[in-house]
Amino acid sequence: MAKSAKVSASAGSGGLIVHINGLLPSLSPAEQRVARLVVADPAGAAHRTITDLATAADTSEATVIRFCRSVGMAGYPQLRIRLAADAARRIAPPDARMAGGDIPPGADLAQIIATIAFHDARAVEETAEQLDPAVCERVVAAIAAAGRTDVYGAGGSGVVAADLQQKLHRIGRTVCYFPDGQTALASAALLGRGDVAIGISHTGATTAVVEVLARARARGACTVALTNFPRSPITDVADFVLTTATRETTYRSGPTASRLAQLTVVDVLFVAVAARGRARAREALAATADAADAHRAGRRRA
Repeated sequence: MAKSAKVSASAGSGGLIVHINGLLPSLSPAEQRVARLVVADPAGAAHRTITDLATAADTSEATVIRFCRSVGMAGYPQLRIRLAADAARRIAPPDARMAGGDIPPGADLAQIIATIAFHDARAVEETAEQLDPAVCERVVAAIAAAGRTDVYGAGGSGVVAADLQQKLHRIGRTVCYFPDGQTALASAALLGRGDVAIGISHTGATTAVVEVLARARARGACTVALTNFPRSPITDVADFVLTTATRETTYRSGPTASRLAQLTVVDVLFVAVAARGRARAREALAATADAADAHRAGRRRA
């Protein structure tokens, strides 16, 4: 495909709050203050005048208007309408003592458990809500047709990359994951047209992953980015962008929620690829399961 034709989800693919949260790092400091007020209390923001919102964010009405345009809204009236709609369908935190579902000072263990469960569950649900089926379908088609697929990730995202590799490998796909940065670069340098490179980075700014994906793209491979932030550096080197939907909470800037959201997307890709070659996938899964079963404790034959 043409390298200029990056495909990603838009604001219309899911909730506005999810969309705004994903754009936060790309906004100016003043716009970020507006964004955080909106994300924390969409219902309250929907009822504010533009002057009230600007005052609460310690900024100007002009900045609020710029914020609206930055997140894809024509103006403040449209933003208020979309916020009201989002607030109407938003699931409330399980404990009213948790402001915005965050962990307040002095929270007891029951509150902490409820808060973490709430955010983890919402991460999966909101990721599924905003995933664009059309973009996913094109990624699945590319993987299904690929001669080889390389998957890249570092840290926690590396665990997710390894999970995608082993899933696709078990259904007979030629897939590689290289945790070492230098080895990953060498591998990317050998990719070409007809191959796929998938970079996974929650922030979208992990230098090692961005560099490897850029190298794969320069070689002509189809590149896919999985990130939480649709305007992050990794999206500049991706033909297709898939996004998760997680929010930072107290003590957890890179929480388990982000891994769960990434794994949700991984499972979608895996199942969809398997469904495209159902007979082949079943045969491969049966063969690998039989091989593993033969070596389980108590089942090995003499």
